[in-house]
Amino acid sequence: MAKIAKRSEDYSQWYLDIVMRAEMADYAPVRGCMVIRPWGYAIWERMQRALDDMFKATGHQNVYFPLLIPQSFLEKEAEHIEGFALECVTVTRVGKEPLEEPLVLRPTSETIVWAMYKKWIQSWRDLPLLYNQWANVVRWEMRPRLFLRTTEFLWQEGHTAHATAEEAIEEAERILEVYRTFAQEWMAMPVLSGRKTDAERFAGAETTYAIEGLMQDGKALQAGTSHYLGQNFAKAFDVQFQNRDGDLQYVYATSWGVSTRLVGALVMSHSDDDGLVLPPKLAPIHVVIVPILKAEADNAAILAAAHRAAESFAEAVEVKVDDRDNVSPGWKFNEWELKGVPVRIEIGPKDLAKGQVVVVRRDTGRKTPIAQEEATARVQAILEEMQGSLFAKAKERLDANCRNADSYDQFKHTIEEVGGFVFAPWCGRPECEAQVSDETKATIRCLPDEAEACPACMVCGNGPARRVPFARAY
Repeated sequence: MAKIAKRSEDYSQWYLDIVMRAEMADYAPVRGCMVIRPWGYAIWERMQRALDDMFKATGHQNVYFPLLIPQSFLEKEAEHIEGFALECVTVTRVGKEPLEEPLVLRPTSETIVWAMYKKWIQSWRDLPLLYNQWANVVRWEMRPRLFLRTTEFLWQEGHTAHATAEEAIEEAERILEVYRTFAQEWMAMPVLSGRKTDAERFAGAETTYAIEGLMQDGKALQAGTSHYLGQNFAKAFDVQFQNRDGDLQYVYATSWGVSTRLVGALVMSHSDDDGLVLPPKLAPIHVVIVPILKAEADNAAILAAAHRAAESFAEAVEVKVDDRDNVSPGWKFNEWELKGVPVRIEIGPKDLAKGQVVVVRRDTGRKTPIAQEEATARVQAILEEMQGSLFAKAKERLDANCRNADSYDQFKHTIEEVGGFVFAPWCGRPECEAQVSDETKATIRCLPDEAEACPACMVCGNGPARRVPFARAY
């Protein structure tokens, strides 16, 4: 089995090697598109189920809107269409016949959603609408990278309608917390969260909120966004409702989404030079049992013990017995390490004689002999401990890579030589933000609620200023 590149030598190739050799995804014949293979899709399904439960627990319902959107819909919200102008893919004919109106493959669904909301909303009694859809979108990507940026990708997008601005803002912030909880409790990925600057907010939004992770190479990755849209789309599509006083007013809105980019974030958050490392909550298989078969051993008894062990785990975790006879145990060890299965159990003739199994943790490589009758409970405890350990390790790395800079020279040196999140004073002027981005390729990742007050901006020297996190990002 070919080795993967080392993180320290070629991080980009290391990432691609893991995605390809762990059989998570492959390049499609269409430029910028990917085929998600069963292992990668199984991880996405685990994410999808967890998030779907969280959305439904907060009162949301699933719907589905069409992939094809009339071009005129996008043109109704000027800032929105300008934000997606270079990414839209347009259908202009069917067969040899030109379409009466071009159709856009959805880059996002706000416009078609609000065309329908105009039909469905008349009174305050119709509100709120709390809808979510699981779908694919198409945005023509100039610099594709598997999972992180592809021309077509899978995601969920929520679209909600409210009677008041306060309700809509509360919804946008509630979803931000859902995303933060999912990232930290399921992905074991610590994040920063807060508002985006005006330069970084979603096209057509009043306010964009985001969670930001830090990958092992010191670059940030935007992992989820939630937008307060105000009345922008309601006014563009003339969606009004009669309030409790009998007056007509425009609806307030939110939209929010995460995508298969989270699978890429998972790879880069925890993996090592041996391959993928998966937090147990998102692993398609929690335990793989490898019987160690030898010519002189009672292989039938070893296989029987392996399958008995699998039966004991079946109700608690996802388990697989790898009893293939065409590859060696060592090959199997390497394959399941590469795929990131959290726990491997080995059963050989000596283990059978001792009434034990050998449990191997993927994150540490630690091997522990455990009595067969204790294996189920012990492995469940190991999985729980591993979930927490992965988060703690990632949080320690995040904390170690959050640094302060007070002067612009210190900031530029830190961004160039060290990376990570650099917290530096910013006055709030877009001109200073743009200068930093142009000169260093670092951007403000979010505006924390409790940003430290500073006397002066590191760029222009004017005050007051706030200390905000900058980083280079994917």
